[in-house]
Amino acid sequence: MPSGLIALLDDVATIAKLAAASVDDVSLAAGKAGTKAAGLVIDDTAVTPRFVTGLTPDRELPIIAKITVGSLRNKLVILLPAALILSAFAPWLIIPLLMIGGSYLAFEGTEKIIEKLAHDHHHEKDLLSAVRDPQELEKLQVAGAIRTDFILSAEIMAISLATIEGLSFWMTAAALAVVAVAITLAVYGAVALIVKLDDIGLHMAERDSGSAQAVGRALIRGVPPLLAAISAIGTAAMLWVGGGIILHGLEELHLFTELPHLVETIAESTAAWVGDVTGFIEWLVGAIGASIVGIIVGTPIVAVVHLWSRRKKTAPATA
Repeated sequence: MPSGLIALLDDVATIAKLAAASVDDVSLAAGKAGTKAAGLVIDDTAVTPRFVTGLTPDRELPIIAKITVGSLRNKLVILLPAALILSAFAPWLIIPLLMIGGSYLAFEGTEKIIEKLAHDHHHEKDLLSAVRDPQELEKLQVAGAIRTDFILSAEIMAISLATIEGLSFWMTAAALAVVAVAITLAVYGAVALIVKLDDIGLHMAERDSGSAQAVGRALIRGVPPLLAAISAIGTAAMLWVGGGIILHGLEELHLFTELPHLVETIAESTAAWVGDVTGFIEWLVGAIGASIVGIIVGTPIVAVVHLWSRRKKTAPATA
């Protein structure tokens, strides 16, 4: 009997060690995948504040909370199962689907730039005139943010999946879930802090300390241009992420490989020529090249979508 008990305890200890090793493997895989996706985390953080800029302060955090829940739903309920199924049964579909998402981001970014240059904000005006209920407008803003998040989240999950190797199906799923939750909380925590900086500044400006008041007034003055800059960076991020996805897809599919190789060569040559902060220069030039590709892809899509919208508006009048 004692020997049987000892054997049982030994088996339990062995199972515990295997479980601990599995947790370590998941943690290491999640950390590695999260590091690989760090660039897209920055892009996601830059894009999101655009959807809450200009809203009343009391609705900023509730809207960010809704977007956070939507982002988790995107990653955990839709993208994680889809990534596992596609990688198991149709891995060849992943790149084309990502390229379609990249084209959508390129379209959104290009449309914003064209409207800015043409001083044409009919889309926002039509939205405001069509939706008079603030709650309905808020729902549309949240839906737009979650839709954009879906594309960025898909790329994050794809990069994470490609990084995780040598794990079982369930351990891969666990690692992807850890990445999804960690990245979502990091992104939208940072977004919440950014959009509430003015409230923090107002609170500090009301304190008795002179230094706190000075910092508070600086924050109050600095937040509006900061949010405007972040909104512009968000538009640019759509272009460089969308263009980057398209370039990566072309290279993976061995289509027009001269284009991604050209962007990569120019980025590396420029970084080598500058000599200092080569990593940043290479990323910057690569991002500019990807943005140009995004505009090239996005412009005809904008033209087609706007033409289709005009036809839909004129169709009832001519009927």
